Amino acid sequence: MAQALILLSRSPGERRVALLLDGVLTEAWVERPARPDGVGDVWAGRVAALAPAMAGAFIALPDGSTGFLPESEASRDRRPLKDALQEGQLVVAVVTRAAQGGKGPRLSIRRAPPLTASAPGLLARGPDAAQRLRAAHPGARILADDRAEARRLGAEYVPRAFDAELEAAFEALAEPRVELPGGGLLWIEETRALTALDLDAGAHAGAGRDAQRRFNESALSEVARQIRLRQLGGPILLDVAGLSPRDRQQLLPALSRALAADSLAELLGIGPLGLFEIRRARVHPPLSAVLAGPLTPALALLRQAAREAAAAPHRRLVLRAPAAWLEALRNLPGALEEYAAAAGHPLLLEEADAPAIIDR
Repeated sequence: MAQALILLSRSPGERRVALLLDGVLTEAWVERPARPDGVGDVWAGRVAALAPAMAGAFIALPDGSTGFLPESEASRDRRPLKDALQEGQLVVAVVTRAAQGGKGPRLSIRRAPPLTASAPGLLARGPDAAQRLRAAHPGARILADDRAEARRLGAEYVPRAFDAELEAAFEALAEPRVELPGGGLLWIEETRALTALDLDAGAHAGAGRDAQRRFNESALSEVARQIRLRQLGGPILLDVAGLSPRDRQQLLPALSRALAADSLAELLGIGPLGLFEIRRARVHPPLSAVLAGPLTPALALLRQAAREAAAAPHRRLVLRAPAAWLEALRNLPGALEEYAAAAGHPLLLEEADAPAIIDR
């Protein structure tokens, strides 16, 4: 069994969690505690409309969102939709898939805990990434660089959980280009409908048939790792470098083995275009959606400011950044307050084209 290590790095407004299996980064999570993705949350909501044509119902939740309840998840005894629900009815449901891609959360009554409610409301929060990983790897060592987080998880406190290599690995997950061990590239292109993966042989492109097959086969483990790290979901199409249809068929067992550790992924085979077809359940938003927008670089700059303030408590810092970054920080509940509580004084924000941290 692989040796598991869970690392949690806490900074104002953000929690980053890494799972290392035998020293290899296997899962990467970036969470904003003020804006959880909601998976595992238990809600009491009202049936807004039955949708027989879609084989489900829409549930109005108290936070203003509308969840979709599939007919198969609408009752514990799997009764037909028309017998299980009626419009206006108060139901207790759990979120099984986060809102993403412009669609609301997916819900289940069948998998919700047997709670009762007299009015709409949030009944329980779902587990965060560190809690999920702890449950999945009960023997794992857990290190956290925040004392409150360490107490919450029963983890060991360390001054810094992420070293420079892990920091760089998290930053790389925002890029569509992955350099492969031994040369070559993996390109990752996400669209609303599907994700396309393309293996580029690079210097191996002019090699013979056997060398091409070895390159592709050796790259499949990294392909599977990147799918899991980035929390890609839905249809995934993989185009390998070169190879005849027959040679591509011979890669199926290796790709199946590479994906075997990912319980959400299923290899469907090779389609008529010669592309490997993978289906991965959509549960949490893809990492690209979490990292999109000005909040991510703004929080990275805030994290740097917090570290500088901790190293020199006498300093009074000013965070200079583009207006969109500053607005994103101000709109994230608790982030600037966390900084002020830790530093003992508020952080001054100033609009500037070039981001920087200076002394007041």
